Amino acid sequence: MIPDKVGHRLGTVGPGFANAHSHLFHRALRGRTHAEGGDFWRWREEMCAVAGTLDPRLYRSLARAVFGEMLSAGYTAVGEFHYVHHRPGGAPYREPEHAMERTVADAAQDAGIRLTLLDTLYLGGGLGRGLEPEQLRFGDGSAAAWLDRWHRLRSDLAGHRDVLLGAAIHSVPAVPEREISALVAGLPADVPLHIHLSEQPRENEECLAATGLTPTELLARAGALSRRLSVVHATHLSDSDHDLLGGAGVAVVMCPSTEADLGDGIGPARALAALGASVTIGSDQNAVIDPLLELRGLEAGERLARHRRGVFSPAELWRAGTVDGYRALGWRGGISVGAVCDLVELDEESMRTLRAPAEALPLVATAADIRTTIVGGRLVDTTGTTGLLAAALDALDEARERTDEPKAQISGRPLR
Repeated sequence: MIPDKVGHRLGTVGPGFANAHSHLFHRALRGRTHAEGGDFWRWREEMCAVAGTLDPRLYRSLARAVFGEMLSAGYTAVGEFHYVHHRPGGAPYREPEHAMERTVADAAQDAGIRLTLLDTLYLGGGLGRGLEPEQLRFGDGSAAAWLDRWHRLRSDLAGHRDVLLGAAIHSVPAVPEREISALVAGLPADVPLHIHLSEQPRENEECLAATGLTPTELLARAGALSRRLSVVHATHLSDSDHDLLGGAGVAVVMCPSTEADLGDGIGPARALAALGASVTIGSDQNAVIDPLLELRGLEAGERLARHRRGVFSPAELWRAGTVDGYRALGWRGGISVGAVCDLVELDEESMRTLRAPAEALPLVATAADIRTTIVGGRLVDTTGTTGLLAAALDALDEARERTDEPKAQISGRPLR
C-alpha cells in the first residue's frame, strides 16, 4: 500500500490499459534516431546495435524502469515481444538458464505490471537468409529447439505472480513456413501467439517473389491463422489478406506512434474490424509511452485515410485499449465479474479533460491525466521511475563505450 493513498477515495475509474506490443530495450533509442532522417531499415541497424550491448544486469535495470514508465502512463499489462535470448554470438545462458527471460519477468514483478512474455522464434535475417552476426543471440536454430526451450521456460516462470508465458513468431521473413507450422503444432492451443506482419512493403514483395504468396496467405497455408493469433502492424495488406485475417478473428495490434515515427504507413484497422478482427494497441519501440495517445492516433490515422471523423467511437476506443488488448495477451480485462482487478484513475479536471464527458476521455486525455494505477487490486507506486531510467540509460551508454563495435554511439550522440 502506498502511504499517501491510504484512505484515498478514487474519482473517475476505468479499466487498466493493455500494451499489446512492446520491445522494452528500444526505449534506449528515444530521441536519438530522429534528427538525421533515414528509413525503417536504417533505424533497424541502430536497434540491433543496442541489442548487442544487453546483458541480464543491464536488461533488468532498463526493464524495471520502462515498466515503471508504462504503469505511470496507465498501462497495467504488457506483452513484451522478447527475442534477446542468448549471449552475443548465440551461446545460451547456463547459470541460470533463461537468464534474459527471467530478468524480464523479475523486473515486471518488481514494478508491479502484469506481463505476458511473448518468447519469440527468430531464425533468419530475411527470406532464405540466415541470421546476421548481430542477430545470432536471437536464434534457437529450429522451431523444435525453440519449443524445447519454451516448455522449460514455462516451468521456470511458474512461480512468478501475474506473469504468463506466451509465444511469438518474429515475422514471415525471419521464420520459414515449415518452422511456422512446427511451432503452431507444438504450442499448447490456449497460448497467445503474436507475429509482426506486413509492416513494410519490402516484406510483401520478397515473400511474393519467393513463394507466390503474401505473408498473410503464407500464414494461412502454414495453419497459423486463428483467434489466438495477434498480428502486429498489418499495414500493407491485399484484399485477400483482409478477408483471411477478418475471417480468422485475429487480433490486430496497431502501434500508431511507432508506425508514424518510422514512416510505416497507416494500417486498415477499421476495415479489418468490420470483417471480424479485433483491434488493440501497443507502444512497440516505446518512443512514446501513452495509451491514450495511441488510441487517439488510431482514430487520427483512420480520419486521415478516410477523410471523415468518428471512424471509431469512443466506446470502441476504450475497448481496443482495454478488453481486447487483455484478450490478445491471454488475460480477461475490463470491469466485469471474473476480470482481473486492473484499474486506472483519470483526472477529469485537468486542462485537457475539464468538462469533457467521461466516455470521451480517449479523445482528450493523455498519460499525464493518470492519477492512480491498480494492478491485481494493489495500488502501484511509480515514484522514482525517472531516476531508475536515467541510471539504466547511463549504464547502457557505458556498456556501448566499452564495446569494439564501430558504432559506439547512436547517430554520433551518447546514450545518456
